[in-house]
Amino acid sequence: MLLSVADVLAMPVVRAGEPAVVGAAALDRPVRWVHVSDLPEVAELLVGGELMLTTGLALTGSDESTVTYLNSLAAAGVAGLVIELGEAVPRLSPIVAETADALGLPVIALHRVTRFVEITEAVHRVIVADQYAELEFARTVHETFTELSVRRAALAEIVETAADMLDSSVVLEDLAHRVLALTARHTSTSAILENWETTSRLLPEGWDVVQVGPHTQRWGRLILRSSGLATPRARMVLERAAQTLTLHRMIDKDRFGLHRQAQTGLIDDMVNGRVLDERDAQARAAALGLLTRRAHYVPLAIDVAALAESDQVARQRRSAGVLDAVTHGLGLSKATALTAAEHGDRVGMVLAIPRSADLDDTLRTVCSAIIAEVRRVEGVRRVVIGVGAQADSLLDTARELAQAAHIAEIALSLDAASDRPRPFYRSGDIRLRGLLSLIRDEPGVQSFAETELSALLRYDIRHAADLTRTLRQFLDVAGNKTELAKRLNISRPTLYDRLARIERILDVDLEDGESRTSLHTALLIRDLTADSNSRTDR
Repeated sequence: MLLSVADVLAMPVVRAGEPAVVGAAALDRPVRWVHVSDLPEVAELLVGGELMLTTGLALTGSDESTVTYLNSLAAAGVAGLVIELGEAVPRLSPIVAETADALGLPVIALHRVTRFVEITEAVHRVIVADQYAELEFARTVHETFTELSVRRAALAEIVETAADMLDSSVVLEDLAHRVLALTARHTSTSAILENWETTSRLLPEGWDVVQVGPHTQRWGRLILRSSGLATPRARMVLERAAQTLTLHRMIDKDRFGLHRQAQTGLIDDMVNGRVLDERDAQARAAALGLLTRRAHYVPLAIDVAALAESDQVARQRRSAGVLDAVTHGLGLSKATALTAAEHGDRVGMVLAIPRSADLDDTLRTVCSAIIAEVRRVEGVRRVVIGVGAQADSLLDTARELAQAAHIAEIALSLDAASDRPRPFYRSGDIRLRGLLSLIRDEPGVQSFAETELSALLRYDIRHAADLTRTLRQFLDVAGNKTELAKRLNISRPTLYDRLARIERILDVDLEDGESRTSLHTALLIRDLTADSNSRTDR
């Protein structure tokens, strides 16, 4: 942190010169360097932030030249002017104080002869020490967050490290303003989280808010909750922590064994077009134990909802346990398949089914066995299996794994509300709300909902209004204003006024079908996002 003019005046070497402030300007200006000169045209040599030391020769001319000299220093952005009174200038002309006051330029007179070299040495010693300290701090920040990246530290640990370095509370949130990780300092966690969404929405973009994620795919914000002044250190730590969080999300999970690596590699090659010949694909699959003669293939995705686990090692252990359970279930059902661990606890699978077997009966047997085994894994609460379309081609089946995963993620939210969960789900078993529950965490979807509703939400916050509820009910009754007025127990003119305000705030026409669809979808996404806060993260 740079010294201020006041800090310099407080140094013993300067106090020995009996300094007196001539210009009544603020003394909190930062001092970047100390410069000694008696040249009247010295301003041409300055870059700003210097504390000028002079014997005052440039002030011995006319009042006009004195004013010109002080104006040039102020224009150059000097931190202040220190004049040693003596033979050259026994006392200062009143014009110096008047001009200094007008310019807001700190002017200090030393009433005793002082060695300027001692002042420059003392100030520069502190400045250089400060610069060295900043370099050391930057090195520490770099090494600390590099180490966290290398060992794949959890989100919570990365956020905690940033908070420790800055001795301030730090919050990581997603685009829907949900808190993903938090470390509180000098306050309680509950105090920070109280009305967090409202607080976060009204936060201006500034030095204490850093975007997280690749430039074109932002997925969150890192926020410093501090009343302190902006510092380069704070910004440095937040940006480095944001980079580490970005890498954390991009790093793949560990692999599980050579055989599984080979299966994962084959599936990846088929999905990404690195294997284009069906025979080559079947040969590699047969070598890995997959039935390839007289068989159909079906893509499956096994997805689980599990208890939240902050420990990285524990999460990896559970993922390995899920994959082991899937393999064991396959063995119990006497089926063969290629399996690949995907992100989180999901497992992708290409299942081989003999052509002579009944497809649905085989799927029920295999899926029931897998679900029973996966449910035994510690921390697993629910298991669903998404099934894609059957095919005779192994390559075509592998390319449909994404669709099976899509179905599984949607089915996971449907399964939670079902009294009789299915052994597997196909595309015909999922509905709109389930689809939205799948995509609610996507940054693009969150951005869509925010764009549609943020103006109305801010209006409700600032005016203690509830227009969002009115909009929701308007859409629920398909725009039937008579029915809506009855539900809200208000007069039709009052209702029309509310709807008109909503249209002005959101700049939409509520009679337009596409506008209603967009707003209704945004509200559903917001409902699902809020509901996910009460559920356990997977």
